[in-house]
Amino acid sequence: MAFLCQRDSYAREFVTTVVSCQPAELQTDGSNGKKEALSGFHVVLEDTLLFPEGGGQPDDRGTINDISVLRVTRRGAQADHFIQTPLAPGSQVQVQVDWERRFDHMQQHSGQHLITAVADSLFGLKTTSWELGRLRSVIELDSPSVTAEQVATIEQSVNEKIRDRLPVSVQELSLDDPEVEKVRGRGLPDDHAGPIRVVTIEGVDSNMCCGTHVNNLSDLQVIKILGTEKGKKNKTNLIFLAGNRVLKWMERSHGTEKALTTLLKCGAEDHVEAVKKLQNSSKLLQKNNLNLLRDLAVHIAHCLRNSPDWGGVVVLHRVAEVLEGKGAGKKGRFQGKATKMSRRAEVQVLLQDYVSTQSAEE
Repeated sequence: MAFLCQRDSYAREFVTTVVSCQPAELQTDGSNGKKEALSGFHVVLEDTLLFPEGGGQPDDRGTINDISVLRVTRRGAQADHFIQTPLAPGSQVQVQVDWERRFDHMQQHSGQHLITAVADSLFGLKTTSWELGRLRSVIELDSPSVTAEQVATIEQSVNEKIRDRLPVSVQELSLDDPEVEKVRGRGLPDDHAGPIRVVTIEGVDSNMCCGTHVNNLSDLQVIKILGTEKGKKNKTNLIFLAGNRVLKWMERSHGTEKALTTLLKCGAEDHVEAVKKLQNSSKLLQKNNLNLLRDLAVHIAHCLRNSPDWGGVVVLHRVAEVLEGKGAGKKGRFQGKATKMSRRAEVQVLLQDYVSTQSAEE
């Protein structure tokens, strides 16, 4: 039997019963970059509204009796909910899902199914894997390259199907059902239990899948393909956004555009040319500055050498340890940078003593 989250991806809360509650640990990324173990409990429910990680889709977040669920993982036909407060087996609990996260995952996952089907139908580009990322999603295509024209055609086609409001349905098939052979899929996990779940976009695609999906492509709103990048082993990664992620991406881009308009004092259509001019100007200034610094260094060196105070040592550069700096010596010379100049006089004495000693030895 599928979980409630799979039977009705739009459900946001329900009441169920606790089956078991066992001590457990959750490995998390700590603030120092090292793994940290959180102590808590794995709770199994009679049914669950929270999707356990699987099929390229991350797990849901939510609450059980207002207790935050930090991770949901599948174990055979069960789902383990990690929480940090124990719950009594047999007790009834209310489960709520983080709807914003759930709906985002539904949009991205259904968007992936649609792009995968269209890319295969139009150009024979097979999907070998995909990743639903925090900010963007990536489909790995079994091709060493995908042209910009192909990307544009795929994007146009998927958005046409969204505007056509094609329904998306879910059905369960037994393992021995002959219809299973007609369904696209990349195989079942080793610990698969129960019937096979098939997600169908009407007239476009049927695919084995355990994830949560929209029930009509209109809920995807829009899909934007951001481009492609080289994948591993002659694969190409296609990067896309679906639904609300497109709106957020546009909001961020518009904010950046407004800021650049203010800084560059020109319209958005002139931003690129304005930046190119600034880059060329910066390169010229850097070149001129380097030439000036070289001329200044030669001038200072001549002035110091001809100074009436010349005695073998002239203090201009800093000495490393005493001045808390960094540098290196080579062929009787030392060059470096310092962060503390209060001990400059001490450094001068040290250098003068060194020169005097060298002169006496000669």
